[in-house]
Amino acid sequence: MVHIESPAFTPGGEVVVYEASDGEVRVDVRLEQETVWLTQRQMAEVLQTSVDNVSLHLRNIYSNGELEESATAEDFSTVRTEGKRQVRRVLKHYNLDAIISVGYRVNSRRSVRFRQWATRTLREHLVRGFTLNERRLAERGLREARETLDLLSRTLLNQVLVDETGQAVLELIGSYADTWRLLLEYDEDRLATPPGAKPSTSALDHDRVVDAITEFKRELAARGEASSLFGNPRGDALAAILGNIEQTMFGEPLYRSCEEKAAHLLYFIVKDHPFTDGNKRIGSLLFLLYLNQEGVAHRLNPQALTALTLLIAESASSGKDLMVRLIVNLLAVRGG
Repeated sequence: MVHIESPAFTPGGEVVVYEASDGEVRVDVRLEQETVWLTQRQMAEVLQTSVDNVSLHLRNIYSNGELEESATAEDFSTVRTEGKRQVRRVLKHYNLDAIISVGYRVNSRRSVRFRQWATRTLREHLVRGFTLNERRLAERGLREARETLDLLSRTLLNQVLVDETGQAVLELIGSYADTWRLLLEYDEDRLATPPGAKPSTSALDHDRVVDAITEFKRELAARGEASSLFGNPRGDALAAILGNIEQTMFGEPLYRSCEEKAAHLLYFIVKDHPFTDGNKRIGSLLFLLYLNQEGVAHRLNPQALTALTLLIAESASSGKDLMVRLIVNLLAVRGG
């Protein structure tokens, strides 16, 4: 006799028990990767159908392109009772999307009830996990990151393993390492304005920007520091960026402070490459131009600004919010 599989408890997952309201079904459900997972046999138990029926519907779902198997199925190590033995097997599990798709084909009433239970259970699981662990893990991670950064900086500088630009990067990060702690206080979905930020009062004029870039190119070319490609626009990318930092949502500015607009301006110029050459230098120029226009004081010297643009250029696209918030805090919280 083979009992319903009970997924092995692993550091990356958790097992909870699903019991139907009528008491006819009781199944161990795996919680992992912010969804629930069942084997075909467990799915058949929950939906009160046969394993063959579940398997047939899954094949049709995947062959018709309704769902992608690679995104909704995964192999997990499980423990099952076979006769009198406890045996560990690797079995294919299917996530909530696949479960519901099968459920609507064989027993929509039970499918809806399971979906409601799963949604409620996942929400409670995530809230509980974040509440208990987020602050502790974040604080420990920041402390360890700071210690690692200090060690790295000392080693590179003492062994003369970095040039002047590299030293500027290390000094910038080291000088403002405490700023990263403040990032924990801000909502991940919407950048909060930190204390000291100034409301934005004006926008960068496109013609003024073009004139500034032209003059900048002339000065660099005179010193042999700019090629003919420097500052050549790529389509309407520059206009799009200037419009982006002035966009609104429900009639309100999306970026309300000078610091937020300046940070996004620098980030977009460096990362989106609106020019064929010179994006980091032009990004720095427009960043300073806007701060001067808005009367925002800062203490970013040329070396620090170079370091900041290099950090942006090397950052992953998924780290955009982190980089923007760092720049905002350098300007608003620390006064640059």
